Amino acid sequence: MTHFTLFGNIDFTTIAADPEFKEASVRSFIIDPIIKELGYTEENIVLEKTIHIQTGSKKQTNPYYADYALKVGNCFVCVIEAKSTEKNVADIALIDQAFSYASHREIRSNYFVICNGLEIALYKTDLDRSLLLRFHLSEINKHWSKLKRYLCRNSFIEGKVIQYEKPQCQSDPHFDYAKCRLLNEIQVKKQAAKRHFGCTAYFTRQVWNVVAEYIRNYSKTGDVILDPFGGSGVTAIEALMNSRKAIHVDLNPLSTFIVDSLIAPVNIADLQTAFDAVVSEYSKKEPKTKTEIKEALQKYKQPKDLPLPKNADVTSVHKLFTNKQRAQLSLLKSLIKKQKDKNIQKALLLAFYNTLSVINLTFHETPNGGGNHFGFYYRYRMAKKPALKETLTVFEGKFKRILDGKKEIAGKINNETINNATIVRGTATNLSFLPDESVDYIYTDPPYGKNIQYLDLSTMWNAWLDLDVSKKDYKLEAIEDGELEKSKEEYKQLIAQSIKEMFRVLKFDRWLSFVFAHKDPEFWDLIIVTAESCGFEYIGAVSQKNGQTSFKKRQRPWKTLSGQLIINFRKVATPRTLMRANLGMDMSEVIIQTIEGLIAKNDGATLEQINDELIRKGLELGFLDLLAKKYSDISPLLQQNFRYNKERDVFTIPVNQGFKSHIDVNVRIMFYLKSCLTRYELEGKDAHFDNIVLEIMPLLKNGKTPTHQTILNVLEYIAERVGDDCWKLKKMSEQKEFSWETQKTV
Repeated sequence: MTHFTLFGNIDFTTIAADPEFKEASVRSFIIDPIIKELGYTEENIVLEKTIHIQTGSKKQTNPYYADYALKVGNCFVCVIEAKSTEKNVADIALIDQAFSYASHREIRSNYFVICNGLEIALYKTDLDRSLLLRFHLSEINKHWSKLKRYLCRNSFIEGKVIQYEKPQCQSDPHFDYAKCRLLNEIQVKKQAAKRHFGCTAYFTRQVWNVVAEYIRNYSKTGDVILDPFGGSGVTAIEALMNSRKAIHVDLNPLSTFIVDSLIAPVNIADLQTAFDAVVSEYSKKEPKTKTEIKEALQKYKQPKDLPLPKNADVTSVHKLFTNKQRAQLSLLKSLIKKQKDKNIQKALLLAFYNTLSVINLTFHETPNGGGNHFGFYYRYRMAKKPALKETLTVFEGKFKRILDGKKEIAGKINNETINNATIVRGTATNLSFLPDESVDYIYTDPPYGKNIQYLDLSTMWNAWLDLDVSKKDYKLEAIEDGELEKSKEEYKQLIAQSIKEMFRVLKFDRWLSFVFAHKDPEFWDLIIVTAESCGFEYIGAVSQKNGQTSFKKRQRPWKTLSGQLIINFRKVATPRTLMRANLGMDMSEVIIQTIEGLIAKNDGATLEQINDELIRKGLELGFLDLLAKKYSDISPLLQQNFRYNKERDVFTIPVNQGFKSHIDVNVRIMFYLKSCLTRYELEGKDAHFDNIVLEIMPLLKNGKTPTHQTILNVLEYIAERVGDDCWKLKKMSEQKEFSWETQKTV
């Protein structure tokens, strides 16, 4: 196709001076052919769409008219403004006008276009009015593929259907990346892998078997797996354990130390011998008396007394230890450093690293026999009653874990396969050491805003292990706050640049699984917008438990997330874009309706379920940007409108309060019946059918009122008769799956 076949015999060198070529001509001869070629028909085009905008001091609502509003399904995807040839498509006033139409609540299109018959400019409907494409229409051949990528009728995702499957067989010779499907939530097997638990303690860690399943599902044997926010190295280690090549990148030197030390091949017998020698010499020289401690502090190299973050209880590293602890640890480290075999030295230093977590003044014992240190609280918090453990005893226990981990990985990670691992200390914002399209799969878990300041919290370990951190490292760290008090905007820019780099290095038709657990929808919107602007296509998000309940979650269960969403993208040649939706209602109504639907179907909903459902719906139904603008934290809304059940860790409808939104009557009946029968059972009362009906009927006035028979139909699915007229809930395993379609609602 050339511009001659698209625009007929128009001569673009003369139309600017043609007095007859006005706005109407721009529409007929330029815009209409472009729209038709992009695949839009009359049913997809709304001409002179009326928009009501409040103007003036009295906020009068005046009608305005968008020249073209293109639709896909029920959503507008682009507004096009036709202008005469003397107008400039980059004029700020024209951009503001078109943006006001495109962003209006009655339209909410993804893009807007300004065309003056000579040039065309395509803008993203965001706060920056980002210019995506601008060219002279005489050169449309050069730019058509890009324009089509953004605006083609088929470039938008309509009515997304998520498909879930079991992982493909990693040895399947017919493995097809394009046909991979999303995984269902995976049951957590947290402590079943010795290579992670007790070996690679870190602030956060992905569940190993979840990561392994994702790697097997989206890649095949021999593929290159990347994690640019490597952390404790679960992705890299599981890639190697599943016969892939692994690239681990992290800015924190502690991260690369942990992974490199664990996978460095050793002879198990030699490692045991070296450990025995260190323990023997330590036992002879262990400083115990004041004199011995004083001498040891002078004789053995001490860690740098680095300053600690401002929120720490003490000012520097040395103050985290007693003199005795520091003397014994410095002796132990000096003996380890004498080992000539570098890989054995690394393994022993890994045990030393884990020992440091216990032998310090922040460590305290817990009632269950365990203990926690400052990393548990995400700040250097001194223990009121420090658990002063024996250094050698702790070191021996930590070494046992390292030895077990080394034995477990030896069959897959050894001298023959170690070249399949690439461990890089660097930033996810600059993966320049990797060529374009050189990676087969990315699974990554980035920092979540201000949740954890990794470099700050690693200061103690980095000081002892002689790992240097520069001001440049702090500047590149993708967090909020921290040592440099970074803003939310700085964090967003770093995450966005990271996604761009991931897109660059990933091969086409390959997948990116982006793990995220932030409550603020603004960050989710950032991920989607950035990923789509790069060329990723959003495929779907999956809820995934991480198998742990943090201290903050136990302290504030109604505010703190313990699970996560795994957002899955694919890099394709012609990606489709998620559309923005015209909701037709206030954002708070959408949220209330979503939450009530979850509560009704599940007899209560956890914070994680609510957050995941809102993010997923926001992504796939096109209101995530609105959610981000209005609700950075839904906790206040939850506490105001719902009741939190601490025993079950769920939100539910307050007693004697009906649903505020319209929920399917059968779903509402199910919810109220379960609630009613549970309470009767707890109170030791008989649940007579008449009493049940009288109690829940007033709560079912929202929408059509059911008959007694409707209530009885639902009751028979979830409960069993007791005597002639009473009911009690069946066990969960005995409850049938209720089929709403077979029920008649009156």
